[in-house]
Amino acid sequence: MGIRSFLGLLASERLKLSRSLIWLLVPVSPLLALFIGAMSNLTDVPEAARNELLQSTVFMLHALLLLPILTGIFASFVCRYEHAGGGWKATLSLPVSRTGLYAAKFIMVASLLLAVQLGMAVSLFAAAYYQGIADGIDWQSALVSMLTGLLACLPLVALQLWASIGWSSFAAPLAINVSMTIPNILIINSDKYGPFYPWAQPALGMLVQGGEQNFSALNLPLENILITVGCSFVLLVAGGLVYLNRKEV
Repeated sequence: MGIRSFLGLLASERLKLSRSLIWLLVPVSPLLALFIGAMSNLTDVPEAARNELLQSTVFMLHALLLLPILTGIFASFVCRYEHAGGGWKATLSLPVSRTGLYAAKFIMVASLLLAVQLGMAVSLFAAAYYQGIADGIDWQSALVSMLTGLLACLPLVALQLWASIGWSSFAAPLAINVSMTIPNILIINSDKYGPFYPWAQPALGMLVQGGEQNFSALNLPLENILITVGCSFVLLVAGGLVYLNRKEV
């Protein structure tokens, strides 16, 4: 498959999404995080710890719940067009690479998540500015956390794409994603299950700094998270590609 053909698939996916309201969901989590950060009371917190605490406060709800849920919503949306009115039959009948089609959909979901993470950077700065501590933001730590959180979402993207390609129902894979995300509140504290639970990886990625977890008793080396994320990513992408390439027209 040539680069021009693949760029055509990307343009097609972008056009499909431009006709939906999915873009309105991109700022939802950053705006909520901004509100939480701005309303946080840091008066009694030592000055040296204010920025770290504010960063954890801004990121916590987003990383624990909203980011994994948004991953499922975005993945379901990119397959919604094909499930409507025999869209899969028409799409797979075209002379296009199924692997290229999968990659285009994956990139679109990842791009939406990247936009969300960039919005979180803006929210962190705005919350810190409101609190009067914008000059003390450790941007290296914050940006690494946001990038790690994005990378930790990639196995979820692969899993949700696999489910969304297989199920014609928009609500079914989304409901499963939400039901599997909610236990993060408990699982994130488990050194036995947390490192291997896919929906917990974004929180572990965003809230781990220097190999230590900021808000729970879990002490997990970052290298373990990356290995878990990398292995599950390869397996889930392979499974989704095999399923799509065997899908009947």
